[in-house]
Amino acid sequence: MSAEYVLQMKNITKRYGENTVLSDVSLSVRPGEIHALLGENGAGKSTLMNVLFGMPVIHSTGGFEGEVLLNDEVTHVMSPHDAMLKGIGMVHQEFMLLPGFTVAENIKLNREITHPNLFSRIFGKNLETLDSKAMASDARKALDSVGMNIDEYTRVHGMPVGYMQFVEIAREIDKTGVKLLVFDEPTAVLTESEATQLISVMKQIAQSGIAIIFITHRLDEVMAASDAITILRDGKLAATRRTADTTITELAELMIGRKGEAMVEHDDRPAPTGNIALKVRDLHVDMAGEEVHGVDFDVYEGEILGIGGLAGQGKLGIPNGIMSLYGSEGSVELFGETLKLGSAGDALRAGIAMVSEDRKGVGLLLDQSIEDNIVFNAMQIKNEYLHKIGPFTLKDAKAIREVGEQMIQDLDIRCFGPTQHAGTLSGGNQQKVCIARALVMNPRFLFVSEPTRGIDIGAKKLVLETLIKLNREHGMTIVMVSSELQELRSVADRIAIVSEGKLVDILKPDASDADFGLAMSGIKPSEHAEKGDGE
Repeated sequence: MSAEYVLQMKNITKRYGENTVLSDVSLSVRPGEIHALLGENGAGKSTLMNVLFGMPVIHSTGGFEGEVLLNDEVTHVMSPHDAMLKGIGMVHQEFMLLPGFTVAENIKLNREITHPNLFSRIFGKNLETLDSKAMASDARKALDSVGMNIDEYTRVHGMPVGYMQFVEIAREIDKTGVKLLVFDEPTAVLTESEATQLISVMKQIAQSGIAIIFITHRLDEVMAASDAITILRDGKLAATRRTADTTITELAELMIGRKGEAMVEHDDRPAPTGNIALKVRDLHVDMAGEEVHGVDFDVYEGEILGIGGLAGQGKLGIPNGIMSLYGSEGSVELFGETLKLGSAGDALRAGIAMVSEDRKGVGLLLDQSIEDNIVFNAMQIKNEYLHKIGPFTLKDAKAIREVGEQMIQDLDIRCFGPTQHAGTLSGGNQQKVCIARALVMNPRFLFVSEPTRGIDIGAKKLVLETLIKLNREHGMTIVMVSSELQELRSVADRIAIVSEGKLVDILKPDASDADFGLAMSGIKPSEHAEKGDGE
C-alpha cells in the first residue's frame, strides 16, 4: 500500500544558541501534490528546507528537534547528497549550472553515462569514455518533459535566464527515483509568459506522482498552482490550508499577522502633508539583487516615510540609488531643487544624510575611534573639524572630542568614551554611531536603511525612539527602509511597499494585515478588491 504522505516534518524546532528560529513546525506533503510554503523573510522557510536537505549549517549547530518521515518512515538526511539519494531534489533560485558546458552536460552532471574501453579495463573506471549520445538522449527527454525545444548540445553560456531555469528543472526531472522537488522562488527571474509555462510544467510533474514544495511570495501563483498551503510566521506554523478553501486575502493576512504591540510609544498625529521635501520620478537603480524599475513617490516635509517589502525586491535600491552609491537615473528634487544623480558627495552637500544598511562594510571604520567615525563625513565632504596651520591641514582634536562627547550623551551610546574603537561596540551602539555621523552633517533629510538589523530588542527600541525624537522634536524628514514591517508600522506616518523593483502602494500604518500582505506580494489591495477574491 502506498504511503499517504511522501514527506512529513513533525514538530521541527531549531535553535541557534538562545535564538529559536523554528518552533514546533510541521509540514505534510502528499504524493503528486503541489504544496506552497509561504512566509515573510525570516519566517523560517529557509531553515525548514535546510533541515529537510540535511545542510551542514544544521548539523554543525546542534541539529534539530522533531522528526522527518519519507513515505511514512522516519529518516535522517545527513547531507544534500544524501537527500538526492533519498529522492529529494531542489530547483534553486540561483542557478547551479556550468556556463561552459552544454545543456546535456549540465543535465547529466555527476551522473554521466559512460562505457568501458581498453584503458578503463586496465586502469580503472575513471578512464571510461563518455557516452555523449546516450546523455543527449536522456537530456532530450527531460527537456521535452518541461516543454523546452532548445538543442541539447547548446552551451549554457549566454542563454536567457528563463531557459536556464527550465534546464535546472530538467536536470532534477532526469534524476531517477525523484519523489519530491523543492522549487525555491522559481518564477523570480521569469517573464510573465515563462512563469505561466513553469506553472503548467509543475502541474505536469505533479500528475506524474512527484510532489512539489513551491516556495514563492506571489500569492496569485500560489492560488493558480498549488493544492495545499503551509504558512509560517516568526518561526511558527501560522496555518495550513487546502487551496480550494482559502483566498488571497486570507493568505495575505496569515502571512503578515500582528506581531504584538507597537515597538515604541508616541502620540498619534495626522500624516504631514503640504510641502514636498523629496520628489522622485521614474527612478531606476542598478543595484544587484535590489534593482529599481521606474519608481515615483513624494516625501512630505516633517514626515517619516517607511519603505518596506520582501528581501531582494528593490527597497534598499531606492536610497542607495538616490545617494548615487549605485548606478541610477531618473528625476529627483530635494526641497524644490534638482538633485543631480551620479555623485554621493553632491547628495551629502545638498543636505541628505544616509545611515547604510551595511554598517560594518559601509557605515563604520571599525578600527577607528567613535569620535573619528562621527566626524568622518563632515571632514571629508564639508571640511569641518579641521584647522589650517600654514600649509598644513590638521584635525581639530578639541572640536572632535566635544562633538563626540555630545553625541554619546545625546544618543546614549554605551561606551568607555569617545576614543573607544567602533568595532568593539555592540550592534545597537554601532548603529547609534552611524546615526551620529549622519546628524553631524546637519542634514535636512535623512535616509535610514535597516536601522535595527542584527541588534537585540532593547537596542531596537532605543534606535527607533531616537528616530522619532529627531523627527518630532527636531523636525527632520526621514525615510526609513526596513524588512521589519512592525517596526515601520510603529514609527512611520505612511509606508510604501516595493515588490519586484516597483512601488505597489503607499499604505497607512493601521491598514489591515491583508492589505500589507497583498502589497508585499505585488498586488495593489484596492485593485484586488475591485476584482474580488476570485481565485
